Amino acid sequence: MSQKIVLATGNQGKVNELSNMLSAFNLNVVAQSEFAIGEVAETGTTFVENAIIKARHAARISGLPAIADDSGLAVDALGGAPGVYSARFAGDNATDKDNINKLLADLKDVPEGQRQARFLCVLVYLRHADDPTPLICQGEWHGAITAKIIGTNGFGYDPVFWLREQNCSSAQLSPEQKNQLSHRGKALALLVKAMESQLA
Repeated sequence: MSQKIVLATGNQGKVNELSNMLSAFNLNVVAQSEFAIGEVAETGTTFVENAIIKARHAARISGLPAIADDSGLAVDALGGAPGVYSARFAGDNATDKDNINKLLADLKDVPEGQRQARFLCVLVYLRHADDPTPLICQGEWHGAITAKIIGTNGFGYDPVFWLREQNCSSAQLSPEQKNQLSHRGKALALLVKAMESQLA
């Protein structure tokens, strides 16, 4: 099952994570940037819609099968926000730090016991750009939002995502630990299983 697959994301953190997770499966994963594929407008209102938009765009331009991820953070006290707007929570060109600062400001009056949150990841695999039946897998990772930044690993909201069982933030995990526990790791395990049964 050695197959070249384009990874439809411009986020280097996601490219690194997914490439590491897929390396055991004899898949040749290449980032869409290697084909000079630009970002596509994420006009969907759900993670599933956005992942399919990104996968179709990358598959059409590259001519290869594509995997796309759409993921984000849902905070209970904010009614599920930032959700699909996680990457641009603080504005269109927001940095991870900008987004974290806005999140912490929005939650400043929310007590510790009411700061539950979950990371969500939808992964989509398209055999080709017009694939009518994409494989869609979803993973969730439950935690809570801290009051301050803790840890330096990972990316995005990792430094403020507290894991009670591990007694640390997501940004204090090693990449290997994170891949085992995370929403993306869970979604990818399901996707690989689905792809293997399809390609068998």
